Amino acid sequence: MAADQAWNRLFVKVRDFARQTPDWADALRYFTLPDERLDLTLVSYRVYGSRDQALVIQAAAGLDSVESELTEQLLVLPTADQLRDMQLDAGFNADETI
Repeated sequence: MAADQAWNRLFVKVRDFARQTPDWADALRYFTLPDERLDLTLVSYRVYGSRDQALVIQAAAGLDSVESELTEQLLVLPTADQLRDMQLDAGFNADETI
């Protein structure tokens, strides 16, 4: 239950980050590719070097589920350090972060 709540808090943090980060601010900007349309884990791998951050990609893309189709678009994503801070703030312990 606590893990679900932490994921929900992280999801909101990432979605807000993606929507509110100005063009000049520190963030990763990634334009999605056609082969990633049905595989958010592939975007996660290409951005973060791990397939474990599909929920982060889902949140940044504004998708309702990881099974949703990802249109080609520019994603605004937190850097690895920003994501780690978001994870800790959301309630993950240091061993659960990327």
